[in-house]
Amino acid sequence: MPVTHRLTAPAPGWTATTDVVVVGSGVAGLTVALNVRKAGLRAVVVTKAMLDDGSTRWAQGGIAAALGEGDTPEQHLHDTLVAGAGICDEAAVRTLVTEGPEAVRHLIATGAAFDRGEDGKILLTREGGHHRRRIAHAGGDATGAEISRALVTAVRSDPGLELIEHALVLDLLTDAAGHAAGLTLHVMGEGQRDGVGAIRARAVVLATGGMGQVFSATTNPPVSTGDGVALALRAGAEVTDLEFVQFHPTVLWLGAEAAGQQPLVSEAVRGEGAHLVDADGVRFMVGQHELAELAPRDIVAKAITRQMQLHGTDHMYLDGRHFGAEMWEQRFPTILASCRAHGIDPVTEPIPVAPAAHYASGGIRTDLSGRTTVPGLYACGEVACTGVHGANRLASNSLLEGLVFAERIAADLTGRHRADELPERSVDVAAARAAHPVPLPAPEARAEIQRLMSRGAGVLRSAASMTGAAAGLALLAEQAYAHVAEEKPADPRVETWEAANLLLVATALVEAAAQRAETRGCHWREDFPERDDAVWQRHLITTLTASGDLVSTPEEQ
Repeated sequence: MPVTHRLTAPAPGWTATTDVVVVGSGVAGLTVALNVRKAGLRAVVVTKAMLDDGSTRWAQGGIAAALGEGDTPEQHLHDTLVAGAGICDEAAVRTLVTEGPEAVRHLIATGAAFDRGEDGKILLTREGGHHRRRIAHAGGDATGAEISRALVTAVRSDPGLELIEHALVLDLLTDAAGHAAGLTLHVMGEGQRDGVGAIRARAVVLATGGMGQVFSATTNPPVSTGDGVALALRAGAEVTDLEFVQFHPTVLWLGAEAAGQQPLVSEAVRGEGAHLVDADGVRFMVGQHELAELAPRDIVAKAITRQMQLHGTDHMYLDGRHFGAEMWEQRFPTILASCRAHGIDPVTEPIPVAPAAHYASGGIRTDLSGRTTVPGLYACGEVACTGVHGANRLASNSLLEGLVFAERIAADLTGRHRADELPERSVDVAAARAAHPVPLPAPEARAEIQRLMSRGAGVLRSAASMTGAAAGLALLAEQAYAHVAEEKPADPRVETWEAANLLLVATALVEAAAQRAETRGCHWREDFPERDDAVWQRHLITTLTASGDLVSTPEEQ
């Protein structure tokens, strides 16, 4: 099927050619790029800001893998399936946990240095939902930064890898058969290229990260505006599990008016023994779950939200005063510095925390080789839905998923290349021009989308709240169309393209969440508080029709 929708944008003013174009510079994208280069394929990495400005470097806790004595992939599999609340793809999880340890060793060989004990062994900690110490970390609480450093160093040392920074991906290009043949992008006045251009490629890999900026408060960086999921929808790809947005339970509370990216207080702090307490210092997780503060994230986020409602406040507290100054300084230096920068000293006082949007468990539907439903289009990392996370991601499985499935995509591309199944593709120019241009919302629509989503589709949801959110989102779309009809369209630029992407993914998320009439994992319906396996132990698959309608269809059981 040809691409039927595209962002309103100028025609490409320049064109480049490569074998594989990778969009995103986190652990997933850079791992794909490095591995396809080993096979002799040319590659271009496109990233929205600088190479290390994505979500990977913000990952504090670590990377989960069965590396410790007595731990096994089977135990890791069990913990992941339990956290996923009944809708993980077991084959995908088994792939993750069995290939994970070797993938971590490959990462170490690339140059990533994990924290080690005096015996030279990698130090391991616990996080929510894990029954074993299996979280490897670096720099105490700076794991993502170390992984990003190692991969960026490796990428920059490869002269055969072209890097395009400060570039926003726009839309997929296809050939006459509907196979991915490249993409359009806009380079923001940096580097050798500028403005809207096109990269023609034999295959396209999306590793664009999450969509946390669809909510007012999130741990995601400002670049996480759902660009990859929006591109995939416009290209006719299937997306799934969009309703399962994980809200991290312990995000530093900065006040009722705080918006945008908020500082994360890693789950590893609870893994080392910090307690969740109310204003009176009373622990409230004890007795609610066998793991207390180390219960899966959806359970902890719900418990905190219930306590906030009960006490009529907008935050609870995380108490780690018993750690002492030395442990804070050595084990959690990043979090300590962040808290102190905002006037909180965890050594002497509890940390005010509240849930905030953190991770999209759903995304572009892929198989175990990272292939989407559009031929030649791959996806990995947070933008993808491999089926690993189910209804609720297990802590620290995200970096591992990015690693494992990036390696599998590279292996698939390498195999196709060696079998001469990656021919050059000619872009179907006529089809690209015929695709319907999506009207662009005004830049200020971004804040309104975030307000609507936080109020109507946040931690707590109901039919009434999501009806309100859907109506508000529809009005923003109508206004964009009206401005085009009045010949007063919003200017095509980064801010309006991002607003259009946020509007599309927000609408798709609400469409799916409104259909799922149950509570499961991180999808919490006040009006349907129970899990309903008889009806809903399956995925919702969302597509954008040729007429521009978003349709969510339950997967056949």
